[in-house]
Amino acid sequence: MWIDTHCHLDAAEFASEEDAVAARAQQQAVTMIVIPAVARDNFATVESLAHRNSNCTYALGIHPIFVPQAREEDLAAMRVAVEAAMTDTRFVAIGEIGLDFFIPILTTPEMREKQEFFYTEQLKIARDFGLPVLLHVRKSQDSILKYLRRINVIGGIAHAFNGSFQQAEIFIELGFKLGFGGAMTFTRALQLRRLATTLPIDSIVLETDAPDISPAWVHPERNSPEQLPRIGQVLAELRDMPVAAIAQITSANALVAMPRLGVVI
Repeated sequence: MWIDTHCHLDAAEFASEEDAVAARAQQQAVTMIVIPAVARDNFATVESLAHRNSNCTYALGIHPIFVPQAREEDLAAMRVAVEAAMTDTRFVAIGEIGLDFFIPILTTPEMREKQEFFYTEQLKIARDFGLPVLLHVRKSQDSILKYLRRINVIGGIAHAFNGSFQQAEIFIELGFKLGFGGAMTFTRALQLRRLATTLPIDSIVLETDAPDISPAWVHPERNSPEQLPRIGQVLAELRDMPVAAIAQITSANALVAMPRLGVVI
């Protein structure tokens, strides 16, 4: 089986096709898809998708790209939503949360401060409920790690990891897995492919980030969770391992990163 640890199935690009996309992924042995929320107003949407499709689960969080529009009261509402979701076996993590220092509008002093506030407050929610976190770490790995050292969470996934080997080691030491997906399939992505080849295999999970980060054979078209097995095949080739072993190991790693997944599978 394969587990897509990060897929925005609720995105507009999948409008009216969500269930069909999930079904096609299941036909490709994608046994589980994790759908992270991005803002308070899509909490109910990701929950509904997870309950409509037997191979879907969800996470709740406020994405850094949505922080400019977010209000402090959204954090209080999120805490209430998380508490209510703790009895829901389809709820598996806090996410997508983190920091984005790539998009110019998010790098102003005011927006950096607001991002860091929302990130740390959501880490506290994860800590208080004993939940893993799905982290957005674009151009922000060191700052992400700084706050992880201060606020102890049980672990999770550094989604779309593209940092240094040294940063990867620190995430691993803190109990995190590293997410690899479509970007790894491009032959020009030399550093990313080195990481995928040399990092401990028990630290790697697979993801699509669909509809974004399409693999080389799909780019620039919409990505989809049904592409995950072929992405896994690329990892198998890079590491000179059987595809079946990659499926088994990365799925086991996902279950370690998000223990609540084991209740559903």
